[in-house]
Amino acid sequence: MRTTVLAAALAVTALIPQAAAHTATPQAAARTAPARLGACGSGQLCLWEKPDFTGARQVHELSTIDIESCVPLPPAGQAQALANRTGRPVTTYQSAECAETGEFETYPGGGTWVPQSPYRVRAFKVWEN
Repeated sequence: MRTTVLAAALAVTALIPQAAAHTATPQAAARTAPARLGACGSGQLCLWEKPDFTGARQVHELSTIDIESCVPLPPAGQAQALANRTGRPVTTYQSAECAETGEFETYPGGGTWVPQSPYRVRAFKVWEN
């Protein structure tokens, strides 16, 4: 099973020596500061147009989503950051048709924030638990 982007990012930050963080200049620290988590309510899937939870935000709720159906984003609505607070696994797709020939990744629903997807998200599926 693939490792989520968030888990990989946390693993990388664990490898950075703590002493290096204390010797960085304020400008360097600002450039390397972790992204703030985007606002996303319980039971929602939130998608942001740009990395680090910036740009236009789309909010999807379980009551408006067909479970296990491909939900394409509008052509101008591609996403580069996301938060999954649906309580269910969500798979994001590079393909607008949820085709598995492109990149795809599944994120747990208990509260997963991804500041930068490794690809532009063009569609998603919400799964039963």
